[in-house]
Amino acid sequence: MKKKFFITTAIDYVNNLPHIGTAYEKIGADVVARFKRLDGFQVHFLMGNDEHSANVKKEAEAQKMDPGRYCDQMAKEFQAIWKKLNISYDDFIRTSEPRHFQAVRELFQKIYDRGDIYQDCYRGWYCESCEAFYKDKDLAEGQCPVHHQEPKWIEEENYFFALSRYQERLLGLIEDNPRFISPEIRRNEILNLIKGGLEDVSISRSSFDWGIPLPVKDGQVAYVWFDALINYISAVGYGQDEEIFRQHWPADLHVIGKDITRFHCVIWPAMLMAAGLEVPRMVFGHGFVYLKGEKMSKTLGNVVEPLQVVDRFGADPLRYYLLREGSFGRDGKFVWENFIDRYNNDLANDLGNLLNRTLNMIRSYQAGTFLAPGKEGEPEGKLRSTALSAREEIRKCLDESEGDINFHEALVRIWEVIREANRYLDRRAPWKLKKEGKEKEVSTVLYFTAELLRIVSLLLSPFMPGTGREIWRQLGLEEAMPFTGQDFTSVKDWGGLPVGTKICPGSPLFPRIKQEEEVSSLEDSKTEKKSEQLIGFEEFQRLDLMVGEVIEAERVKGSNKLIKLKINIGEERTVVAGIGKVYRPEDLVGKKVVFVANLEPAKLMGIESQGMILAAGEESNLVLICPEGEVAVGAKVS
Repeated sequence: MKKKFFITTAIDYVNNLPHIGTAYEKIGADVVARFKRLDGFQVHFLMGNDEHSANVKKEAEAQKMDPGRYCDQMAKEFQAIWKKLNISYDDFIRTSEPRHFQAVRELFQKIYDRGDIYQDCYRGWYCESCEAFYKDKDLAEGQCPVHHQEPKWIEEENYFFALSRYQERLLGLIEDNPRFISPEIRRNEILNLIKGGLEDVSISRSSFDWGIPLPVKDGQVAYVWFDALINYISAVGYGQDEEIFRQHWPADLHVIGKDITRFHCVIWPAMLMAAGLEVPRMVFGHGFVYLKGEKMSKTLGNVVEPLQVVDRFGADPLRYYLLREGSFGRDGKFVWENFIDRYNNDLANDLGNLLNRTLNMIRSYQAGTFLAPGKEGEPEGKLRSTALSAREEIRKCLDESEGDINFHEALVRIWEVIREANRYLDRRAPWKLKKEGKEKEVSTVLYFTAELLRIVSLLLSPFMPGTGREIWRQLGLEEAMPFTGQDFTSVKDWGGLPVGTKICPGSPLFPRIKQEEEVSSLEDSKTEKKSEQLIGFEEFQRLDLMVGEVIEAERVKGSNKLIKLKINIGEERTVVAGIGKVYRPEDLVGKKVVFVANLEPAKLMGIESQGMILAAGEESNLVLICPEGEVAVGAKVS
């Protein structure tokens, strides 16, 4: 019997269509789901829409539509976009469905009966855009820290969940199970939040009627965040089919954005504890996607629509670029020029060219048929070991049980295989062997290059499912061994390419793009001139400043001012700092510093510097900026 794997993404508000930042999460989760299926797991992949939102109702009213009918329309549009992006979800939950209503009311009643829900008056700030409550201390100059607009003051009778009672249990959960929250930086943020003290949270609204009525009192509906979190259990039978629920729950992996970790890593597990249910095994908080350094936001109007990319270049190049460009756990950026560079260099030159020239030579030299290879020599042995070792290395990159998910490292490993095949083909030069009449050597080289392409098509298929299938088809394998139903066991079978198979060449996978023409047609590419000017609070907020501790320090060979530091900010970062004329390495170890965590990496003296520590003064008289009192590692600086 296959081992089960239940993976979810955050459900999306439907007041706007998805942008690239939204798609980033779904693509990442889809890769994990597809990899697990290939690796022999019985996968259940859940996505959905969050429909009981004040903003959703407001948008429906703006379009002069009933909220239910508006949500029906948006559900179709969302699912059409996910289909174009080749997202292989197994279920799509909507919070307006009867199964969800039933689960929300049942979970509320269970927690209420256990004494962890009570009625009280809520007085405080409420941001309509993010539908979150804020205390005075949470506001930034009187504004919502996310949307930079003044929140509303609300006073109403609500139901509250006694979150404060679960502070110690939550601490124990996270400290005893380090992989519950990943990456490490998210875990440390949540630990600091909990240690700072938890307050009870409002979980109902009495001034709003677009929601799920509570079972204990008329005129109260579930607050959108309490309602939304329950989708993860309502979709797998909670309150309806106990057997199905036991088969799926707990979830193995929640994939969410880093901005909603508080809800998923504090409130959600506490709700489950209060109801006597198991908590999820892991929550992964991915980074944001920025457009040339600025977070994509419908509110700010600086989004790239997924279909804008997919309709022009296809789904797979977008999937590849987003996951290859940087770490899933950290912030990334979408830059049109970088996208086109990746497309031309990695996809067109490396992968597309390898397939095209291999198939062209098989067609020209062997009448389009795979001939039996000769004896495997040293070059073929190296090709085999490169291909067969890749599966385990990719598994390590995607194994959430190890506490991290590294899509970019897995893709780097796959491209090492592809580039090794190109080097093999260039070194063995079958076109020269053909001229010399060495037919057996020609068939050997072309067979083993095609065999590696067969394996690449499987390794690549979680990331680029259309491309993996098309390589398989062009190799002529579909009839003898259909792509659907393949798994990673066949990667072990080097030499599994059936001799005598006829290839089915098609169009080039990735026709090259003329960068200047494409970029100018996609965006206004005027050069942004630097000028000295005041910056707004929103621009300042893009800096991710936090407290770090120096755990290692050494001088950089060949430099009298550079010191290589290892900084702990909840995760380890390597930094090269020009402070060697003022500080000795041994004096820095144990010192707490202010660290810029979202600075683009740069190479100094051949060392990748992954951030920056702040200092003041001239080069010969620098003073590190350090916290004055006792501050936890990873604490935010604001």
